[in-house]
Amino acid sequence: MNTIDFSPLYRSSIGFDRFASLLDHALRSDQSNNSYPPYNIEVLDENRYAITLAVAGFTQDDLSIEVEQGVLTIKGSKDSDSKEKRQFLHRGIATRSFERKFNLAEFVEVVDASMDHGLLTVSLVKEIPEKMKPKQIAINTTTGSTAIEHKAEKVA
Repeated sequence: MNTIDFSPLYRSSIGFDRFASLLDHALRSDQSNNSYPPYNIEVLDENRYAITLAVAGFTQDDLSIEVEQGVLTIKGSKDSDSKEKRQFLHRGIATRSFERKFNLAEFVEVVDASMDHGLLTVSLVKEIPEKMKPKQIAINTTTGSTAIEHKAEKVA
């Protein structure tokens, strides 16, 4: 597979190297291997998001959620000891181990996780620090002239 040359981006931009590597990784990843478990990414409002994974057959103890260096990792694994000796005529509910990774944008934080009816929902919020938010700068006006005057010497 061909890669994209991001060098023109680097000539006029600073700090986008992580963005370029994310694009490269997305283009290289094989989408067929990333189909389990199915998931949704939802925008709740301007600064709130939710990721919902279908994890039927897993309990809270079978799942782990971790955030490290801007990557959210959700893992699921069933203990082999907990599998009952059952005989299936058809098995359509997968309970195989999985690991799903999501790259988080700067200032996006995981705030909560809940599980209901076989759906794991991870809540995220984008919290921009006050010093990074745009601010209005007042323009001061002066009442008097601040020009420097030059006084000529008297010639005799």
